[in-house]
Amino acid sequence: MTVSAPTSNDYLSHNWQGGHESLTQEYDYAITDIDGDIPVDLQGTLFRNGPGLLDVNGTPLQHPFDGDGMICAIRFHQGQAHFRNRFVRTEGYVAEQAAGKILYRGVFGTPKPGGLLANAFDINFKNIANTHVIYWADKLLALWEADQPYRLDPATLDTLGLENFSGLLKPGDPFSAHPRILPGATTAEDRLVNFAIKPGLSSTVKIFEFDRAGEVVHQRQFAIPGFAFIHDFTVTPNYYVFFQNPVTLNPIPFLFGLKGAGECISFNAQNPTKVWLLPRQSGQPQQLKTDACFVFHHANAYEADGQVIVDSICYDTFPSLESGVDFRNIDFDAVPPGKLWRFQMTPETATVEKQPLITRSCEFPTLNPAQVGQDYRYVYIGATDASVGNAPLQGILKRDLQTGEEQLWSAAPQGFMGEPVFIPKPNATQEDQGWVVAVVYDGDRNRSDVVILDAEQLEPGPIARLHLQHHIPYGLHGSFTPTVFAP
Repeated sequence: MTVSAPTSNDYLSHNWQGGHESLTQEYDYAITDIDGDIPVDLQGTLFRNGPGLLDVNGTPLQHPFDGDGMICAIRFHQGQAHFRNRFVRTEGYVAEQAAGKILYRGVFGTPKPGGLLANAFDINFKNIANTHVIYWADKLLALWEADQPYRLDPATLDTLGLENFSGLLKPGDPFSAHPRILPGATTAEDRLVNFAIKPGLSSTVKIFEFDRAGEVVHQRQFAIPGFAFIHDFTVTPNYYVFFQNPVTLNPIPFLFGLKGAGECISFNAQNPTKVWLLPRQSGQPQQLKTDACFVFHHANAYEADGQVIVDSICYDTFPSLESGVDFRNIDFDAVPPGKLWRFQMTPETATVEKQPLITRSCEFPTLNPAQVGQDYRYVYIGATDASVGNAPLQGILKRDLQTGEEQLWSAAPQGFMGEPVFIPKPNATQEDQGWVVAVVYDGDRNRSDVVILDAEQLEPGPIARLHLQHHIPYGLHGSFTPTVFAP
């Protein structure tokens, strides 16, 4: 295994912070500044979503997750590439751009101008559509878990309006930003599985399964006792799996305009994390318990030998920022690192065993999409350059879950990693035959690169590095479709 030497924290003063600057311009150009060669058989479009504005007309946001969503599309065709980015023209984005100022409170702490009188008892959030983007049933959807998706034109990225799935979603209905595409068996087609949650004293979870035509072919609803802050979930052939983090919400500071809703969440280390196994077809939910931890993202889940196995990024506590702290000056030593853990659950005995898989600080796991919900061997994940401690993600780590072997490619010291996306090679016969593609921010140049790595061998580094003409602010999630959209 090749591992770079640990770097110092000097990047905090200049390199890392540049990735938290707004990108106000929208671009449309062929990418011609390329090191290496784009594989000719890499055909399709990589879509990526994340906060594109970290300020509104010069007024900085208090948390990057409050930023308006910006979609990037990188099209690969016959060894060439094209870049395009557009902001999602949500109702709130259009209104604030016209007004030239912040009009809405941010979920994670950004206040409206005007102090307490302007913020107290205002619970009207804007849909920022900034978390994920997927292409399904000939529709490109920008997702934000607290509201309906926005539909975009996949070729131009023009905003077409809210998507309600033929009346399935009503105005203001939530729709998770973490759908799972479950590969079909020999007699069934792939399904897009997603959920919507309305938290409260008792939280309601609705689960939808869509076919390739975009029609709902199966849905279920469950009640989970207590407040549930659930960002992600997993699915296996027989179960939907949800982790109910041990947190509580005190809404009073939010209602009185003192804090954002996300700042009112408290982690209770003395309470267990609850794991819910919700049957896909019929039956009642089963609750299991494990040691207190906080889970944002899951890598995968599958069933084997009477167990349900889930691999998840776990934190020792809720990784929040203190109120009033500028996120650009974050002290990584004060924030818990994420690590990949395996949970082995036995429904028959209602027991949970867990063990660490990756102890290096990491986030944004991905895998070959053909293995979703199935036993799998390889996971790819954004990781820190140093093997201990917490820091920005600067590398991509490949873990062989059978042998424990790891490969690391690092962009340190000046490069900072976004979520990796696995793209299978055409006619691949092995699980790791594909490419891993990610957007890397270069702090020295204040530009971003799109890197393409051979998924079988990460250590040699990118087989192609596409230099963009500008930077892209740190993003969240993205997806790939083999469809090549005309410019």
